[in-house]
Amino acid sequence: MRVLKVLIAGMVLVVSAPAFSQSTANAVFQTDVADVTNQEILVLEVNYAAGNDSPVHRHNAHTIVYVLEGSVIMQVAGGELQTLGPGDVFYETPSDIHSVSRNASDTEPAKILVFFLKEKDAATTEPAG
Repeated sequence: MRVLKVLIAGMVLVVSAPAFSQSTANAVFQTDVADVTNQEILVLEVNYAAGNDSPVHRHNAHTIVYVLEGSVIMQVAGGELQTLGPGDVFYETPSDIHSVSRNASDTEPAKILVFFLKEKDAATTEPAG
């Protein structure tokens, strides 16, 4: 749990490349969570191209998104549509359906960090809907 607190405090972003057709994702950090059976933390940096969005998906993980640059629009099914800018944070539970995930700009890229607390070696993203 100590590692998770340090990561959240540092706010590094994580997202899976397969869900974002014109985005790139680079692993920034990954470690096992020693005091939680079969869990790991994965941190990804995701770069959204201008106007890019992703299909409806789920993460099956505790997911924290931290916006580094630009602006993104996020929503989970049944939740409020949120426009986020640098320094803003978005959270998803393992049961949430990520219904909206897109770059708010048609002309400028956006960059986010995504933190996952998930089952070890499990995929970070899968289609939903």
